[in-house]
Amino acid sequence: MSSKIRHPLAGEMPLARVLDDLTREGALYEKLDGARVRCCACAHRCAINDGARGVCQVRYNRGGALFVPDGYVAALNPDPTEKKPFFHILPGSITLTFGMLGCDLHCANCQNWNISQALRDPEAGGAPQIASAEQIVALARRAGAQLIGSSYNEPLITSEWAVEIFKLAQAHNIRGVYVSNGNATREVLEFIRPYVVGLKIDLKTMQDKQYRQLGTALSHVLDTIRLAKEMGFWIEIVTLVIPGFNDSNAELMDAARFIRSVSPDIPWHVTAFHPDYKMTDAAFTPASTLLRAAEIGQEAGLHFVYAGNLPGSVKSYENTYCPKCNTVLVERYAYRILRDKLTGEGACPKCGEKIAGIWQ
Repeated sequence: MSSKIRHPLAGEMPLARVLDDLTREGALYEKLDGARVRCCACAHRCAINDGARGVCQVRYNRGGALFVPDGYVAALNPDPTEKKPFFHILPGSITLTFGMLGCDLHCANCQNWNISQALRDPEAGGAPQIASAEQIVALARRAGAQLIGSSYNEPLITSEWAVEIFKLAQAHNIRGVYVSNGNATREVLEFIRPYVVGLKIDLKTMQDKQYRQLGTALSHVLDTIRLAKEMGFWIEIVTLVIPGFNDSNAELMDAARFIRSVSPDIPWHVTAFHPDYKMTDAAFTPASTLLRAAEIGQEAGLHFVYAGNLPGSVKSYENTYCPKCNTVLVERYAYRILRDKLTGEGACPKCGEKIAGIWQ
């Protein structure tokens, strides 16, 4: 690849060389015959020869050991937790969010392609900034963050680094969350479970053919959602509704019914698409489409359906309502909390219904 950055120690050099220096031996892999390894950080389960890389491009085999990203960030920001979006985790809180480089998928509409497609697209590859877990946790404390999130690129492929950060954060009562594409394995979910309370999972389409164009199988994502629920993660699901790609009534109903089959308490966020990266010929998602998708979610029996990215244009679908008595519990505009009527235990003040989520 032609991507180059200014390395603090060696001047200008290929990005791959820089990233390979910012690694350590990983935990999420097994050794195979002939110095090969099998990575289990994502559902690709890449079998990697000595000297080769996995699909994500940032986990690689060196001498029969798998080396994984460590000790840097490519993006770091204190964000409203609602922006992730988590609407049922600590409303109004701050999530210090970090990202690294690389992804196990190659979505044509990726909004963070400059970091997610590093080493895959020669135009991608933001400069990594060296950082320690201690520095990130200290920044979270200064920002008053109650959560630290791994996002922007795909967190599954950098789980060893995330867990190092989250372990330190736990000592300060700061909890970890993932913003993921859901292309996971049981191994990686078990690895992060002691340190991660919330998973935002993308459900991009209900068509396997279209998922394979993005780089995985639909079944991998559906299996992740089921398994994560069984393991006790708090889950919120996002479907980016793209005109002509996944916006038919039938497909939206399939998605809503699947979520309902796992739990009616899983929040479903239907969000608006805008042209980006390699998908610039599709239309912007109109508010009417999001309203239709949200109504489909309610018809399917979901308790919490939200329409995002078009604040003020989606009627009441930015708010949280009690599924029993329909009282407005949390009123929002975009990422701002206008009113929060939930009790400290996360119950409806009118009827006492316990609302699913993490409220304390």
